[in-house]
Amino acid sequence: MTKLHLPTPASGGIPEQAAGGVLHIDLDALASNWRTLRDHAGGAETAAVVKANAYGTGIEKAVPALSKAGCRTFFVAHLSEAIRARTVAPDATVYVLNGLFSGTGPTYAQFDLRPVLGSIEEIEEWAGFCRAQGEKLNAAIHVDTGMNRLGLTVAQGLTLKDRGELKDFETALLMSHFVSAEESDNPLNRQQIEAFEAIRASLPGIPASLPNSSGIFLRDKPQYALVRPGYALYGGNPTPDQDNPMRPVVGLEARIVQLRWVEADDTVGYNGRWLASAKRRIATISVGYADGYPRAASARGRSGDDLLAGTALVAGQRCSFAGNVSMDLITIDVTDVPEGRVKRGDTVTLIGGELTVDEVGRRAGTIGYEILTGLGSRYARTYSGGQC
Repeated sequence: MTKLHLPTPASGGIPEQAAGGVLHIDLDALASNWRTLRDHAGGAETAAVVKANAYGTGIEKAVPALSKAGCRTFFVAHLSEAIRARTVAPDATVYVLNGLFSGTGPTYAQFDLRPVLGSIEEIEEWAGFCRAQGEKLNAAIHVDTGMNRLGLTVAQGLTLKDRGELKDFETALLMSHFVSAEESDNPLNRQQIEAFEAIRASLPGIPASLPNSSGIFLRDKPQYALVRPGYALYGGNPTPDQDNPMRPVVGLEARIVQLRWVEADDTVGYNGRWLASAKRRIATISVGYADGYPRAASARGRSGDDLLAGTALVAGQRCSFAGNVSMDLITIDVTDVPEGRVKRGDTVTLIGGELTVDEVGRRAGTIGYEILTGLGSRYARTYSGGQC
């Protein structure tokens, strides 16, 4: 009998035999996607956004794979993520998108990290810290051209040239963020480009960055020094109205823990929201919303109805969810799979093959971004490739 040696929290992941679900992460596909984006970037430096634990793939695995492919600049959301990226990419440039938290200047300096400054208050604090250090440290400045989320207003951006604080640090990058680049004909794209151009013209000589994953594929994309892809690196489609040019990076499988038959008019799952219209065979898998699979993918109605709900590949065949997604379990209608082809202990595919992360997101009433970044800590993780 095989004895499982369960890891301590410090030693790494969960063994596949002990996990309800397994994430398969293809680091060669990740590197290939970065090269594809680089080739579409018109000569701009191609950075990589590795926030949210590299979109669920793992900063400690994704950053070295991207570095080997040639990536030299990384963006994260939080300072803690930046320190993790620095640990595995000691020579890279690392920016922190969510701004400068008060009093964190010494940590930025210690790990040679760059804050993305998005307010006058942050600019003043960073300038003051640099003066106290007696050193002009690097930072980016973020100007909001339409998102109304983070960043200086356009009016503030146009007056930056008059602010003395800019003499106290190195403005290594001027950046903004597209609102709707995935919608190639959205007039907001042109409006944002024009607003950003006006600010850029008032601050000549500073490298600029605007395109995200989808922005790289815009017909009239601006040619700036650096592009910042995120979602597309991990296999998401940056051109939703066209075929996906990216390779899939993440696959998700879950283990069947039980099979049962239910009779006509039986319900399945919490609140009895799914009704068997005839005798049906139900497989229960050991994954649920606590693992990051959205409850909104629940199937509610009668079996056989055309429900926009979650689906899985069971023995290569599409099978619809049955009932509500629970915290730790999902039930699937596998009646149409021959009995000899599905049994307890088999795995089903929740992401992979024809089940793309974009489709999984649509079926859960959300987007692939949320699916990837919500992938939980209870999965076993397997990695392939990465030796670029």
